[in-house]
Amino acid sequence: MSFRIAKVESLIKHEISNILLFKLNDPAIGFITVTAVRVSPDLRIARVYVSVFEKEKREQVIKRIEEVAGAVRSELASRITLRYVPELRFFLDDTADYVEKIDGLLKKVHENDNPQDS
Repeated sequence: MSFRIAKVESLIKHEISNILLFKLNDPAIGFITVTAVRVSPDLRIARVYVSVFEKEKREQVIKRIEEVAGAVRSELASRITLRYVPELRFFLDDTADYVEKIDGLLKKVHENDNPQDS
C-alpha cells in the first residue's frame, strides 16, 4: 500500500468519525466507532468498517448509516480536498466478536488445565 493511500484512509476515517459523532447526531445510530477505512487504488470507493456497541441493533444501525451515506459523503466533500470524494460503503466490523469468542475458548482451555484441589 502506498503512503498516499494510507494517509487518505486515515483522513477519511477521522473525518467520518467526527461527522457521525458531531454533525449527524442521529439517535437511531447510537454509539458506533469507525474502526477502519480501506480505499480502492483509484480512490473512488471507500469501504468504511464500523463497530456497533449494541449487538442487537447492529443490522438496524448499518441500514440507517447506509440511508444517510449521501449526507455523510457531502459533508466529507466539504472537509477534505480530493479530486473525487470516494463513494462510501459501510460494513459491520465484527472483530470484537471474534476476539470475545477466542478469549472465551482460551478461558475454557485454561479451566481444564487447572485441576481442582480435592
